[in-house]
Amino acid sequence: MQTTSIVLAVLLGLGLSASTGLNTFLPLLLLSAAARFHIAGIELGARFDWLSTDVAIVVLIVASIVEIIGDKVPAVDHFLDAVGTFVRPIAATVATASVLTGADVNPTVAAVIGIMIGAPTSLGFHTLKAGTRIASSAATLGCANPVLSLIEDLISLSLSLLAIFVPLAVPIAVGLLVWLLWLVPKRIRRREALPT
Repeated sequence: MQTTSIVLAVLLGLGLSASTGLNTFLPLLLLSAAARFHIAGIELGARFDWLSTDVAIVVLIVASIVEIIGDKVPAVDHFLDAVGTFVRPIAATVATASVLTGADVNPTVAAVIGIMIGAPTSLGFHTLKAGTRIASSAATLGCANPVLSLIEDLISLSLSLLAIFVPLAVPIAVGLLVWLLWLVPKRIRRREALPT
């Protein structure tokens, strides 16, 4: 039983980490709300109880709204991506470590796993997202970026919900998402290279 809960916590952390690569605060907000309202049996370790407090939820709601709106504004979206390079891996580490300590993993071990799994996963998805944005900016002069941002928000929301409710499906969803985020910029560049 202990092993099962740890595996599910790792998969939950992986899904949330991938989601933070696309949207920093929305996955943390969903995790915070799930822990606060005891949804899907989500529990956080004692050191992460602050994440499910009313204050944390309000701050995450405000941060999510600011990020979602700001990411649709030209120039602001590039600034948020630059900041996200540093903030998103931290958010992923916190998400992963918090659910692992909730599964009774030693807090130090949970933090190390968060750094080893959460941070690189988030940074990897952030990098794939940035590549898609660069290709889109070059092909459409940034006109398609708000639409891409909305799609990223929806994917982040969906992947976070999937991780919370069906963590066993996370590896398949993450693999599919990596393939899509790799394919889209490639197709955009190929289309851009075609003679007109």
